[in-house]
Amino acid sequence: MQATLNPTLLLVIALAPLVSSTIVGLFGRSIGRSASHWLTTLSVGLSFVLSLVVLNDVINGARFNATIYDWMVVGKLHMEVGFMIDGLSALMMTVVTFVSFMVHIYTVGYMADDDGYQRFFSYISLFTFSMLMLVMSNNMLQLFFGWEAVGLVSYLLIGFWFTRPTAVFANMKAFIVNRVGDFGFILGIGLLAAYTGSLNYTEIFAKGPELALLHLPGTDWMLITVACISLFIGAMGKSAQFPLHVWLPDSMEGPTPISALIHAATMVTAGIFMVARMSPLFELSNTALSFILVIGAITALFMGFLGVIQNDIKRVIAYSTLSQLGYMTVALGASAYSVAIFHLMTHAFFKALLFLGAGSVILGMHHDQDIRHMGGLRKYMPITWITFLIGTLALTGTPFFAGFYSKDSIIEAVHASDLPGSGFAYFAVVASVFVTALYSFRLYFLVFHGKERFRDVAHDHAHGHDDHAHGHGHGGEPHESPWVVTFPLIMLAIPSAVAGYVLIQPLLYGHFFQGAIFVNAAAHPAMADLAEHFHGALAMTLHGFTTLPLWLAVAGFATAYYAYMVNLNFPRTVQRALGPVYTILDHNYYFDWFNEHVLSAAARLLGKGLWKGGDVGLIDGLLVNGTARAVGWTARVVRLLQTGYIYYYALAMIAGVVVFMGYFVPGKLLSGWFIR
Repeated sequence: MQATLNPTLLLVIALAPLVSSTIVGLFGRSIGRSASHWLTTLSVGLSFVLSLVVLNDVINGARFNATIYDWMVVGKLHMEVGFMIDGLSALMMTVVTFVSFMVHIYTVGYMADDDGYQRFFSYISLFTFSMLMLVMSNNMLQLFFGWEAVGLVSYLLIGFWFTRPTAVFANMKAFIVNRVGDFGFILGIGLLAAYTGSLNYTEIFAKGPELALLHLPGTDWMLITVACISLFIGAMGKSAQFPLHVWLPDSMEGPTPISALIHAATMVTAGIFMVARMSPLFELSNTALSFILVIGAITALFMGFLGVIQNDIKRVIAYSTLSQLGYMTVALGASAYSVAIFHLMTHAFFKALLFLGAGSVILGMHHDQDIRHMGGLRKYMPITWITFLIGTLALTGTPFFAGFYSKDSIIEAVHASDLPGSGFAYFAVVASVFVTALYSFRLYFLVFHGKERFRDVAHDHAHGHDDHAHGHGHGGEPHESPWVVTFPLIMLAIPSAVAGYVLIQPLLYGHFFQGAIFVNAAAHPAMADLAEHFHGALAMTLHGFTTLPLWLAVAGFATAYYAYMVNLNFPRTVQRALGPVYTILDHNYYFDWFNEHVLSAAARLLGKGLWKGGDVGLIDGLLVNGTARAVGWTARVVRLLQTGYIYYYALAMIAGVVVFMGYFVPGKLLSGWFIR
């Protein structure tokens, strides 16, 4: 019999960040800055250590799936709080708490001069609690609670500097776009609850084969396909997939630690985790998987193009996140769920490293974020430079670095897939290798090598973002960041370098995800094909030197080196030659324009129509005011009969007698009487 985990231990992991967030949020000003960051950082650190304990127990065969608290019972539908701890959730718990722990430490140095110091720590600790509730849940209700909670806290964090109009616009944009996705998500949950009578994962999965035989009433659509696509629409919003990707680049308006926390291992990967968790359902619909495959491919390729032309250091990395999320989504569509989670993990390490490294550069550059004003920072910021280089090598899929193993596994899984759309997806992920290397090394060369362009720039704070909130931007020589900033960089650089090589065997070809992820190998043979050709991490690395993706990455590196280190006029020449293409990219494919002018106008017209026609016309005009007017008219008519004059009343009495006579006296008699 398998060992079980201690529920008290699981509660401590989830609730420790919540308790510290509540204390700091309510009493932060009373207890002071130091106590606030110590309390929240230690609570998240405790959750991380205990998550490691849980991960070790899970590796040794322990599992947990039980209800902790019954909230409500409606008929046969149980609404409860419970935990499902297996390989998938244990890995997510460890990744989330580790990245969050590093971000907490980093924030001590990065936000040192910010007036909202205690509030910021309260928010990020609350964010960690929300993610833990999401990944630990064993039912759809708790999943939805965590899903919405991370959306709410991300709204608060993106708009942390609420005095800046751009931050307010960005957090509202993120909130609205995520609500669009969440509408589909809750429809999917509702369909599953309606047809299974349960919100519990295990019970829903058990009824999956029955759902696969049903049609949506009134249509010829398969119910399971509609439910899965609805769930994935929620993932499109949360994990920023085309066309619901528009919120993520603008979320860079938040402080840099939030960029790492939201865009590395937590909120944006919630959709990837959810689809992997729901793999027993998605395996029943090839249509849903093909839809996921194509959406992920579009995101991976076309969002990568946008990273090539960005000049804000954080926005380059943000578009990189979009592209990498597309890779994960493609893996989900190819039924390579474990590969998607593997890339989620490696991406969490190197993307958090890159974002925090960018923050260190911003500090060293006195809050100037424009990479055109940098250059030559390698000798001024040696720790930031070497850790940022490690993150870049991991991102571009360099052999022996973490990203190589997960990214190449995705490419091979897509190549082995025979689902509709897999051909386009394979082209997209392979082409994206070149694009990723191009924008990654463009960023690296412009920041750390070449001419020291910051000497030619007047530091008027017109080019940065964070300086407005910190209030201490100034010019001067670049400098290395304090140890509370560089320590997390070093700690994240280690797994960014070695995690892929060490963990590919147990995660993809071992039994780590057994019981957590289900794949119908007969219908979707991608993982079986990968396992057949895998002969160890070293053999995969050596084979990687002979494959197309590596040489495309080398080509991207060479192009970036030539354009930004050798022939500095080359980018301008290309820009002039591809003027219309550059214009389209510079306007983000006009998605923002379309949303702000077309969709917003349509929404305003619809809202005005509902307001004027529905609210003012029907509800107020007919039902509310119409009733009042009817009563008033009746009162005015009746009032005419109440004059106070006796002869009016006598006349009314005589008229009444005549009416009664006309009703009761037979018609012929009455008629004869009148004739006489």
